[in-house]
Amino acid sequence: MPVLGKRRLWAGVALAALALSFAGTGQASAADINNAKNAGFESGLTNWTCTAGSGTTVSSPVHSGAAALKATPAGQDNAQCSESVAVKPNSTYTLSAWVQGGYSYLGVTGTGTTDVSTWTPDTTSWKQLSTTFTTGASTTSVSVYTHGWYGQAAYYADDISVYGPDGGGGSDPAPTVPATPTGVSVSSTTSSSVSLAWSAVSGATGYNVYQNGTKITAVTGTSATVTGLAASTSYSFQVTATNSAGESGKSTAVTGTTTATGGNGGGTLPKHAVTGYWQNFNNGATVQKLSAVSSQYDIIAVAFADATSTPGAVSFTLDSSGLGGYTVDQFKADIAAKHAAGKKVIISIGGQNGTISVSDSTSATNFANSVYSLMQTYGFDGVDIDLENGINATYMTQALRSLSSKAGSSLVITMAPQTIDMQSTSNAYFQTALNIKDILTVVNMQYYNSGTMLGCDGKVYGQGTVDFLTALACIQLQGGLAPSQVGLGLPASTSAAGSGYVSPTIVNNALDCLTAGTNCGTFKPSKTYPDLRGAMTWSTNWDAAAGSSWSNSVGAHVHALP
Repeated sequence: MPVLGKRRLWAGVALAALALSFAGTGQASAADINNAKNAGFESGLTNWTCTAGSGTTVSSPVHSGAAALKATPAGQDNAQCSESVAVKPNSTYTLSAWVQGGYSYLGVTGTGTTDVSTWTPDTTSWKQLSTTFTTGASTTSVSVYTHGWYGQAAYYADDISVYGPDGGGGSDPAPTVPATPTGVSVSSTTSSSVSLAWSAVSGATGYNVYQNGTKITAVTGTSATVTGLAASTSYSFQVTATNSAGESGKSTAVTGTTTATGGNGGGTLPKHAVTGYWQNFNNGATVQKLSAVSSQYDIIAVAFADATSTPGAVSFTLDSSGLGGYTVDQFKADIAAKHAAGKKVIISIGGQNGTISVSDSTSATNFANSVYSLMQTYGFDGVDIDLENGINATYMTQALRSLSSKAGSSLVITMAPQTIDMQSTSNAYFQTALNIKDILTVVNMQYYNSGTMLGCDGKVYGQGTVDFLTALACIQLQGGLAPSQVGLGLPASTSAAGSGYVSPTIVNNALDCLTAGTNCGTFKPSKTYPDLRGAMTWSTNWDAAAGSSWSNSVGAHVHALP
């Protein structure tokens, strides 16, 4: 799936080694404290000042607690965030912070002796920076700062510490174990999921959810959806509140009973459905919350999950800053609202820059376990396979069948191969689709960013025409996929793809040709496929940027098909 403008062009940066001067090490005494205030950013940016509005707080990733700093360099601003810290004269302090993301710097000025700093190149996991400084004879306050580097990615910082003698300002009060949650209730159920909600607990930074006495997930908000449950079955749930001081007692148990039939998200898919990719990043298209996605979309694919250091495993981080402060709790609530409206929300794996590889049994297991974990955490209804850098049919089949065994029969599985991937049933993508035909929802091939391709009649067709859509769809329809498992994938606007955009009228004509034998071009299929699933677009954001012309036209046409 194209992600125009999302590639990061890394500029080379010449960095001089920093000479750090240590004036006495000293032993920590019983009176030593962390003099930094709001050190974990649990109170937003209170006590902190960031240049050019570069800083914000996010709920993920965090090193501890429920928040961390995210600061984004731009232009000639290096995203410096600083705080004035009270210190004691003639004293030695240890300055430390946990950082992640782009180039990260930690330092202190105004010491009255030698100001110091330290740094690290970009890192994909939390790393601690640490140095020491000594205050001068008349120094009573210093300025502690973090910053990134020009032209580099955003950095994250958490758990800042200025550890040493009390400078007179004291430290943040130590947290106490939060109270037991109250008001736990079952907000909705499906045949394979139970949604829970409860009242917020003061001082809590997270909550654990227990199913029949066993912890199954941890969340930061006051709701959770437990998936992968058996139909017509009762389950007992309890919730605890947590923070750095510990975990509360378990709440009063509530019972949730799954329904007898139906799928995740409040209902089964319509006979004819529209899929749209939602961008978890800002690349110039309209920035949207899920709640703003048009109701024409029946399946919303969240783009994209991220690769991890564990082979085959994926993770997901909401780009809260890039999406205008969209929080994880809002995101989860919007997923629940889409469910209530009968929509499906799935997590997409891959994309144009995706690097996830499932190439053996271990990575297949890691893939299934990590995707299922994301489904439990966010309430996703399934997964979209959009791997554009190759696929192993044997192990992707194993991974998806493992995921199906965990999530149940209501699991949604979609695929978005490129045109070259579906030219023959011997291709790995096509093989995978046929291998999982009994659990596959739909294949929405990308009829764009493509050269000329063969149709099912052996003739060569160029993109951008009704014939290109119908003659290539015919290969899948004749190659073993059910008509309900075939959809037409097109860009929502000329800005959404490098090539291959067609007007909604051409998409609608192709749908008519395949389902009813009308409005065809020169190619006309040997039979009609009235159960054809529908259409897909990249993306809901580009659609919104173009005034929703794609979804208003194609969406309405798909839903009007007999």
